[in-house]
Amino acid sequence: MNDAIKHSHVEVNGVRLHLAEQGEGPLVLLLHGFPESWYSWRHQFGPLAEAGYRVVAPDQRGYARSEQPESVDAYSLLHLVGDVTALIGALGEERAVVVGHDWGAPVAWAAATLRPDLVRGVAGLSVPPVGVNGLRPTSESRERFGEGFYQIYFQQPGRADAELAADIKSSFRRILGGTHPDGKPRAWVVPEGKTLLDTVPEPERLPDWLTEADIDAFAADYARHGEHAFTGGLNWYRNIDRNAELLTAFDGLTVQVPALYVAGELDLVNALVPPDVLAHLLGRVPRLHRHVRLPETGHWTQQERPAEVNEALLDFLKHLDDQAA
Repeated sequence: MNDAIKHSHVEVNGVRLHLAEQGEGPLVLLLHGFPESWYSWRHQFGPLAEAGYRVVAPDQRGYARSEQPESVDAYSLLHLVGDVTALIGALGEERAVVVGHDWGAPVAWAAATLRPDLVRGVAGLSVPPVGVNGLRPTSESRERFGEGFYQIYFQQPGRADAELAADIKSSFRRILGGTHPDGKPRAWVVPEGKTLLDTVPEPERLPDWLTEADIDAFAADYARHGEHAFTGGLNWYRNIDRNAELLTAFDGLTVQVPALYVAGELDLVNALVPPDVLAHLLGRVPRLHRHVRLPETGHWTQQERPAEVNEALLDFLKHLDDQAA
C-alpha cells in the first residue's frame, strides 16, 4: 500500500464521505464504479501526484468507508453530481478535473455537462457520454435483453444485495476476476431460475492484475456495512428510471468542456453500446481530446492497464494545462 495516501472524511450534502488523497496542485477527482471503491485507483495516485496534481478519490455515497443513506431515492444522479460539486468546494478548490470509471463515468459526464464552471475537464473510462440523465430506462433494457439483464435483476430490493453479501470475498473474486469462457464481451444476463453469481463462476486463479491482497482490501471496506455491503451501490441502479424523470429538463445538453474517453476492447460495455451508437455519442462531445482503445482489456480499465491509463490521463491533464497557459 502507498503510505503517501492520506485518508480523511468530509460531510457533503448531509452524507459523510471517505476520501483518499495524495499530492499537491490542481485538483483531480477520481470517481469509482460498481462494485469498487477508492482502492480501484491505487495505481493512479502516485503517478498523478508526482506529475504535480492533487489527487482525491472518494468512496462515493453508499460505498465502502462512506456513509450509506437508507432511502433508495437518495442515490439519484442529482444527488451524486451534488456530492461532486460540493466536494470541490469542501476541498477548498474552485475547479477540478473529474475522472470517472463505470458508474463514476455517468456522474463525471453529468457533472461536466451541468457545471462546466466547476469542471475544467472530464475523462470517462469504460462508459461513454451517455447523456445527462444517465443510463437508458429499464424498459428499453428489458425489451433488449430480457428480465434477466443485470440492471433489471438489481431492481428488486434485497435480492442481489443478499447474494453478493453472503460471501464478500467470493463476490469480488467472481465479478472482478471472472471472465466468460470464450473471453468475448457480452451483456450480463441471469437465466431464469439462476442466481446472479451462478453466471459468474469463481475463477481458479485471479488475473495477473488482481491479487488476493486486492480482494482483501475491497472486501474489508465493504464488510463495514454487513448484510448491506453492496446495497448502497445497487441503489444507484434503482434510480435509473428516476434519473430520466428528474433530469428531463436537461435532456439534450452536451459536454462542452475538454474530454477524454478510454475503454478496453473486451469491455462488456461494448455489448451494450454498438460502434455506431458510440460514434454518435462521442460525436456530441465537441472538445473530445482523444478516444483511447486498449487492446486485450476488459471492464476494469484502470486496474487492468494502469500504465496505459496513466499515460492517457497525464497527456490529457497536460493538454488542459497547456490550454490554460
